[in-house]
Amino acid sequence: MEYWDKKELDEYPYDPKNWKWGIIYFNRKDKRIFVPKKDPRYGATVNFANPLSILAFSTPLLIIIILAVVFSIY
Repeated sequence: MEYWDKKELDEYPYDPKNWKWGIIYFNRKDKRIFVPKKDPRYGATVNFANPLSILAFSTPLLIIIILAVVFSIY
């Protein structure tokens, strides 16, 4: 496991360079899947630079779509 400096991890979400279009967090150095939003009172967001985050983001979305299709048939 890599050593991460807690201070550096805490600063990543506040760096505007890590936000695409101001709303999508994308930082290859940050290996976390979920990171705090710019204002931590509003929860967490997904780090789209981590390949596992795409899976974590798309799986619930896919389940909702499948359930909507199944229940619309019946």
